[in-house]
Amino acid sequence: MRIGQVHIPMSARFLINDGQHRRAAIETALEQNPDLGDETIAVVFFHDAGLARSQQMFADLNRHAIRPARSIGVLYDHRDELAKITRLLALKSPALRGFVEMERSTLSARSSKLFTLSALYYATTALLQGIEIHSDAHAADLAGAYWEAIDELIPEWQLVRQRKMTAADVRRQYLHSHGIALHALGRLGNTLLRQSMEQTAWQPRLDPLAKVDWSRSNPDWEGRAIVGGRVSKNHQNVVLTVNYLRQKLGLALGPEEHNVEANYLRGER
Repeated sequence: MRIGQVHIPMSARFLINDGQHRRAAIETALEQNPDLGDETIAVVFFHDAGLARSQQMFADLNRHAIRPARSIGVLYDHRDELAKITRLLALKSPALRGFVEMERSTLSARSSKLFTLSALYYATTALLQGIEIHSDAHAADLAGAYWEAIDELIPEWQLVRQRKMTAADVRRQYLHSHGIALHALGRLGNTLLRQSMEQTAWQPRLDPLAKVDWSRSNPDWEGRAIVGGRVSKNHQNVVLTVNYLRQKLGLALGPEEHNVEANYLRGER
């Protein structure tokens, strides 16, 4: 009985209690592209019950707001072309189909998934960064070919698909299904794609990855991808993991990577 329509005159006084930065961004966007004025956006109106009430609402909104999982942000984003490509990979790639968690950004200990959509998104973004892409279809084909090539070099992923290992066991025992490894593989692939003149010339150069010991018990990962027994995905650990893989493939380190590696080696001493 309380559902209906509310009519508010434009001469009324509006107080933006939360979202001032978004309002300013919308105004700027409209100045740059007036066609956005035809778009709609949901808002919530409250009757102004005074300053104290407005302050309490501001405190409640900012103290108790819950950010959505990064994976669901990728799942629902229809403007970001890389998000579209990532969703396509997750749904159609033989190496990934059925093993990507589409909504959550963390996997429970018993999850039957190997990867999260957000981890695949960041890895694919790193893979395609700065690469000359002719179309979205070309980008999807290139990313799909790369992850399928990686899949051939990681037998545990294949064992999960064959139901000879569980995804939970693979995540617990190995590093290659974690976000840091995917991101590092994406950056590694980006280098190979940039250096390859022919479309498939990069594939044979990945072969040394088949000899990488991805088990979490491998002491080489300590301080690189694992800190204190736990997988760490901060920027420095991603770079150190990329460095390790570059060295396995005989690739030179960039200036930032060289500095991070030097600091890591000094710390080991």
